[in-house]
Amino acid sequence: MTELSTGLTSLLAGESTALARAITAVDNEHPVARDILGAIQAYLGKALVVGFTGPPGAGKSTLVNRFITEMRARSKSVGVVAVDPSSPITGGALLGDRIRMSEHTLDSGVFIRSLASRGHLGGLSISAARIVDIMDAAGREIVILETVGTGQSEVEMAEIADVRVVVLAPGLGDDVQAIKAGILEIADILVVNKSDMPLAKQTVRQLKGMLALRAPVERQVPIIETSALDGKGIPDLSEAVFDQGTNHASTKKLKSADRYRRLLAQTTARLAETLVHQQAHTHLKTVLEELKNADINLDTAACRALKILNENLLND
Repeated sequence: MTELSTGLTSLLAGESTALARAITAVDNEHPVARDILGAIQAYLGKALVVGFTGPPGAGKSTLVNRFITEMRARSKSVGVVAVDPSSPITGGALLGDRIRMSEHTLDSGVFIRSLASRGHLGGLSISAARIVDIMDAAGREIVILETVGTGQSEVEMAEIADVRVVVLAPGLGDDVQAIKAGILEIADILVVNKSDMPLAKQTVRQLKGMLALRAPVERQVPIIETSALDGKGIPDLSEAVFDQGTNHASTKKLKSADRYRRLLAQTTARLAETLVHQQAHTHLKTVLEELKNADINLDTAACRALKILNENLLND
């Protein structure tokens, strides 16, 4: 039996060591990553993927910690993909979420992996979707995605997660207005965390008013008040997550196609950016000069650059 097949057997059996190794291989784009991802395709689609996002200061990590505890009380195995901001020195994750979730470290039913955003603006690491798949194949029943918390339009999470939870805190009125055309639109569940604080009821009323102004939609978006510090509202949040997960089960395959389309677009853009920098002073010299002199606009320059890059890739 080859080393890969042995590792795959251990991964599918849910062994934490094999899970960690597979995630590291994929995150670092090791040559074996493609074999791992190909081998697990037949074992995907069983996990309920829950995404948590929202503006900084809303208490997402503490809420996720409470949610994990609730899932374990319900005998659910859990995987967590926590996307941290990148270290400006090493480029690696700052591991803030691992520290906050340290109480689950010795629980074999919980596997937490922090990933660096590596400057990716969508709120998720480029490899996050793949790592969700690996946790799914490893038998984790609940896979949690926690984003960097940019407070912007994190449509990537909408395509990966089965249930999207947007977390807000009282007194973030300006932030609520800023995101109402962004992550508020992708919410399956709205959470007003820190509900013991003043203005919590006002924030709930604001959200209800904003939902009423949206175009008619088939799905209802519940608004749940929680307090991550004492666990208030966590059981209600859990029930809402399971209800929404059942409602979205039929769209899982369609969302998977959207996710791969976005992954292809991201990877293509990243490759093109790398090649433009590498060939800026050779094949693209004429295009750059014309762009600099305003002889062509940026869209035209980009189209010419893609054509030149493609020709050179074919020749190589």
